[in-house]
Amino acid sequence: MSTAVFGVPEACSSNAESPAVLVRVHGFKDRVGQLRIAIYRANEEEFLASGRYVQRLDTPLTPKGDMTVCAPVPEAGQHIVVALHDRDANGRFGPFKDGVGFSRNPRLGLSKPDIQKVEVPLDGLMPMSIELNYMRGLRPAPVRQKQNP
Repeated sequence: MSTAVFGVPEACSSNAESPAVLVRVHGFKDRVGQLRIAIYRANEEEFLASGRYVQRLDTPLTPKGDMTVCAPVPEAGQHIVVALHDRDANGRFGPFKDGVGFSRNPRLGLSKPDIQKVEVPLDGLMPMSIELNYMRGLRPAPVRQKQNP
């Protein structure tokens, strides 16, 4: 497990002044591309709309393990945290190649999840864990980990 904190680590310190989320991302399919954390206000007009995020951080992938990213937000309130494993590092979500996960880890379908299933209150420091989902058959799902015999 990686112990490094990426993004803006000082925003997750005990003396930070604005709200922040400390996101542990797990379930990577492989280690190519980059990890993007994007945070949106919890409303339909902004959720996943191009350029409407309140915070976006791109981080090169570590060789192995989970990744932890600290992401500050400008103001407290209801937000949605999105983790994207951008496997070709082109800055766009490719549904058949990239992995994606949301705050509160809802089961995903072929459209964006309902805001009520992914919104979280950000006020102070909020730790969370997001599991990535990749297309498997007809729907996105977490990668199945191989069991050791």
